[in-house]
Amino acid sequence: MAAAGDVTEVYDLRVTVDSIEGRSVCGMAVGDYCELVHSAQLRLPDGKHFCVYALASVLPFLAAKQRDLPAGDWLEQDTRFTCPDPEERLVMRVERVGRRRIDSTELT
Repeated sequence: MAAAGDVTEVYDLRVTVDSIEGRSVCGMAVGDYCELVHSAQLRLPDGKHFCVYALASVLPFLAAKQRDLPAGDWLEQDTRFTCPDPEERLVMRVERVGRRRIDSTELT
């Protein structure tokens, strides 16, 4: 259990549509993005959307990408993920866009 004053550091992440090699069924375009900030808050630009199926394919990796990983870890090196829709062939890029210190008692 975290004690008051314990601090952890995590990265804020941006998931950006890097390419669409098929037809865009979900209505997203290259450059569309969402951000995962403050450990667990998903943010979208006003008036924009992000396909839940594309997000679901990258979601399992985001918790690891928020933390420092060993230099040889494949997830430290890889930044691209694909949507499971075979007609879209949508590729997303996950980038670390900031680092923040969070009081560990704020996390679950």
